[in-house]
Amino acid sequence: MQPIEFHYWPTPNGWKIAIALEEMGLPYDLHMVDIGAGDQFAPEFLKISPNNRMPAIVDPDGPGGGPVSVFESGAILLYLVRKTGRFIGETERDRIAVEEWLMWQMGGVGPMAGQAHHFLHYATDLDPPQVLPYAQDRYRAEVARLYGVLDRRLADNTYVAGDFYSIADMAIWPWASLWERQEQTLDDKPHLARWLDAVGTRPAVQRGRALAAERRQNIGTDRQAQAVLFRRD
Repeated sequence: MQPIEFHYWPTPNGWKIAIALEEMGLPYDLHMVDIGAGDQFAPEFLKISPNNRMPAIVDPDGPGGGPVSVFESGAILLYLVRKTGRFIGETERDRIAVEEWLMWQMGGVGPMAGQAHHFLHYATDLDPPQVLPYAQDRYRAEVARLYGVLDRRLADNTYVAGDFYSIADMAIWPWASLWERQEQTLDDKPHLARWLDAVGTRPAVQRGRALAAERRQNIGTDRQAQAVLFRRD
């Protein structure tokens, strides 16, 4: 099996795919996409990820034996499931549950937690600082609501989609593991706390989370990175 080209930077969305590749035992070649330096806007990267976002993959052994590129982390996870047949459950009902919670992450936790990170941390470090209490309160509260939904789900299920570990867990854990940075509490969410620990102790999750961890940067004082990441064009 030829290695998958994995275009990556150590962020929650990047961790999703790093974890999945490690869990599935798929060989990959790492291609770093330094989003603070603007690598995501390079023409060669835009050919495989036209929305100028990482992660993205290129699988030399795609459908029909030819190469295929895939962008968007949720689409990549679903592609890897089809490729390996793993981490989707055993029945059609399992698959439905996995897809529901994957979409929940893509449409809810990821965007809302991302906005919480932005307004609680990045915006306040801009020059001049942008301290916007309405935005901070809105996204902090919406993340809390979503984690309440997740905690109630996990009260009756070992993992997010049921009693089996799946790509839904791989998608949600990277964002939920940053709950402190999102100014959340687990005091009233014991089931979420239990799940975070259970997933976080998996060796493949630890390897995926640690991938190129030394490259993760604090852009609080990096004006060039801020200009690249928060550009409006």
